Amino acid sequence: MDTPDDTLKYFDDEGNETNPNLTSKPSLCISCVKDEDPNEEMLCNLNRLDQQGEADFKCGAYEPRKGN
Repeated sequence: MDTPDDTLKYFDDEGNETNPNLTSKPSLCISCVKDEDPNEEMLCNLNRLDQQGEADFKCGAYEPRKGN
């Protein structure tokens, strides 16, 4: 059974714990087929956290949803 202690934790370069749910999701992510895919969640979160505060968001794994 999963408990709150079993959840994946994220840390910044200084070792401070950070919550990816408090980071805004770029529109590029929202239009990606991998958005909401639990198998991609960790990598997507790490990419967003790494680029937090940058002017332009880039993602090498981006795949547009059909119709976008």
